[in-house]
Amino acid sequence: MLVTVVAPQALLAASPALAQSSQQPPPASGTAQPATQPTNEAPQSGLLGPILDLFNPSRVAAREPPTIDATPYHLSFEVKSTDREVRSTVEDASNLERLKARPPAGAAGLIRRALSDGPAINAALYSIGYYGSNIRITVAGNSPDAPNIFDIVEASRKRGPVPVVVTVDPGPLFHFGRIAILDAKTRRPLADAPSLASLGLQPGEPALATTVVRSETVLTNHWRDAGHPFARVVDKDVVADHAMRQLDVSFYVEPGPRATFGRFTVNGADFLTPRFIEDRIDIAPGTPYSPDVLNRLRRRLLEYEAIASVRIIEADHLDPDGSLPVTIEVSPRKPHYIGFSASYSSTDGSAINGYWGARNLFGGGETLRLDAQVSWFGQKSEAVPDADPFGYKVAATFMKPGIITARDDLLASAAVLREVTNAYVREAGTFLAGIRHRFNDEASLQVSIDLEQSRVEDTTGINDYFIAGVPFEFNYDNTDNRLDPSKGFRFTGTAEPFAQLGDANGVPTLLNARFSTYYALDEAKKYILAGRVAAGSMLGADLYDIPPQRRFYVGGGGSLRGYDYQSASPRNEDGIIIGGRSYFEASFEARIRVTDTIGVVPFFDMGSAFASEAPDFDEMKYSAGIGLRYYTAIGPLRFDVAFPLNPGPDDGSYGIYVSLGQAF
Repeated sequence: MLVTVVAPQALLAASPALAQSSQQPPPASGTAQPATQPTNEAPQSGLLGPILDLFNPSRVAAREPPTIDATPYHLSFEVKSTDREVRSTVEDASNLERLKARPPAGAAGLIRRALSDGPAINAALYSIGYYGSNIRITVAGNSPDAPNIFDIVEASRKRGPVPVVVTVDPGPLFHFGRIAILDAKTRRPLADAPSLASLGLQPGEPALATTVVRSETVLTNHWRDAGHPFARVVDKDVVADHAMRQLDVSFYVEPGPRATFGRFTVNGADFLTPRFIEDRIDIAPGTPYSPDVLNRLRRRLLEYEAIASVRIIEADHLDPDGSLPVTIEVSPRKPHYIGFSASYSSTDGSAINGYWGARNLFGGGETLRLDAQVSWFGQKSEAVPDADPFGYKVAATFMKPGIITARDDLLASAAVLREVTNAYVREAGTFLAGIRHRFNDEASLQVSIDLEQSRVEDTTGINDYFIAGVPFEFNYDNTDNRLDPSKGFRFTGTAEPFAQLGDANGVPTLLNARFSTYYALDEAKKYILAGRVAAGSMLGADLYDIPPQRRFYVGGGGSLRGYDYQSASPRNEDGIIIGGRSYFEASFEARIRVTDTIGVVPFFDMGSAFASEAPDFDEMKYSAGIGLRYYTAIGPLRFDVAFPLNPGPDDGSYGIYVSLGQAF
């Protein structure tokens, strides 16, 4: 019986993302590099550079300096398999294929490139379950390790590009056979091991090398999640049985002792008030050890803008009582920042915003941000046709953490603004102040006082309003990323009774709820489904008793793409938008990453506002479109084009939206 012991290095090579962490670090800055070393990296040429490079790889080669003594070659593959995945895997792993637009330097460069292809292709075939491959590479009809190969190449290049042929017989597909998870000390099966299904190692399934490597991390995390901080996979045996065409794998695991959390030590927090970090470590001594608890603590601390980084260091031994000491190292962010943002929409108008902020105003993590924004509506307001289309907003936002306890934050904002819409033009001063209580890392409740003094012009004329309300806002968010989530859901629910002081029309109550959810279809998070539903209602008042700025409107980039701003809303007998007492919206997106920085997003929106107190769904509007995403360190840059599916006579034919961040 023929068996092959698969070396761990080969498995790592079959999983480049994991192998990278085990390789030597890159040379330090200033280390000399070979001048003729081939590379497929190139500088980006502006914002659109990555997009153009994606569809025209020759642009990359064209920007690189010419190779000295270049040796062009003609490459062909002979893959003895009808499986498209096998052929694409071979070609993707081939340095000869990937770098063919950049000819190597001299005969030696071509031979080095050819010799590197064998191990690379072999490892790639391991990654998809082929362990009996036969790979043959010829350069000018000869093996690249032939004694006189340099002379052969030199003679061939005089006649034109050197012919290079890669012949691959992948052999049979292997499947997983015997899988064992053993105690490293006793060599006996571990009773509390995770299931083979959770590892992806079920017998009979294709034996992907990447699955074997990934299983080590799953095994380690399994025991760490169960309270064993020092769990590790000590060794593994990987044997390819060629007669049975199966891969047998044995893992030798050392779980280590179970632990509890012990003392926490904080370093580097002298830029904050004493015990700021300690008061937010809500992990009592004796709590069972859990890496998830530490991860949530780290994320919670990073939400404070004054903190740039949080490093959690677990001790390498337990205290005599079986507890694990933990050190938390924090570092400060720059105390001040400035910046600007811009948004464009062919239906909503455009805006430019400049801002200044302080991240640690009084040393207790307080934040202050000042914004100055100018906007342009881009069209005539239906309700006030002669209104100036320019708007503005000057605002200040303040937050003080720990106003009562470490879980309670004071938030306040004030603004002076001019707002131009199709339904009204508003000049106002607003003030909102409240206390937010965090129940845990996902849920919070904020109770505030909401004041507004405004002058609003609409179809009924000019009216002055002094409004006072008490909003209650509940938030729940368990997503994995605030800017670009791939899993989890978000919910925001608001109830606000408010009164128009001096008006005897009662106390209407605003109810509003928004829910969004996200689901990644693959482990790499290249395919994400996202959905959003929102609805609201105004109780206790007739439509015209509600100030125009407090009514519901649908349409535009923030709600129903493809339709003009507020256009999917009730109108009066003259066809002018007046807003509604209720609304409903829903959006569905498929977020697809084409590369690490480029993505496309097909989407579908629906929604409308209604004159009735509850949505009646009689006048629903629908739209569909496609978006482009350019992913940056601070979030995706969004470019959406949307088209109405059932437009009315006053609706446009498309909408364009440009902004930073996902649509929801």
